[in-house]
Amino acid sequence: MIHELKTWPKYFNMVNLGLKTFELRKDDRRFELGDTLVLKEYLPDEEKFTGNELRVSVVCILGHDEFPGIVFGYVVMGIEVLARYIVR
Repeated sequence: MIHELKTWPKYFNMVNLGLKTFELRKDDRRFELGDTLVLKEYLPDEEKFTGNELRVSVVCILGHDEFPGIVFGYVVMGIEVLARYIVR
């Protein structure tokens, strides 16, 4: 499945540079291994998208069942970058 997600510039850039290899998200979409996340850079103060996108694959998922420190209803997903679409 493909999920489009708003991502603030700080975190978008960290994923783009390979410094952040995970996503912490509310599991309201029932994320699964192998899903593709389209991380869309979003400017919250301006309430608009920049046009920059990263497509990443979910390679690992940890929920509260596997790791008690994770709040119920949230997941930590290990991600790998598949493609970059940068318009800057």
